[in-house]
Amino acid sequence: MKDSATISKIEHALEQVRPFLKADGGDISLVEITDDNIVRVKLHGACQGCSISHITMKAGVEEAIKNAVPEITKVEAVA
Repeated sequence: MKDSATISKIEHALEQVRPFLKADGGDISLVEITDDNIVRVKLHGACQGCSISHITMKAGVEEAIKNAVPEITKVEAVA
C-alpha cells in the first residue's frame, strides 16, 4: 500500500486542500501510511490548534484522500 503511486496520489489530494488551509494560515503534511491503510497527517500553523480542525479533517482532507485512493480506511491527524 505504500508504493510510490499511492503516495503520489495522496500528495496530490493534499495539494488540492492545501490552498484552503494556507488561506487560514495553516498547512498539512503526510506523515505515514500504515499497513492497515490509515493515513496519518500533521497539521501545521493555525490549523494545528484550530477548534474546528476535526471538521477540516473529515470534510476536506479525508474526503479528498479517499476519493484519490479508495482503499484508505481512515485519515488521522498526529501531533
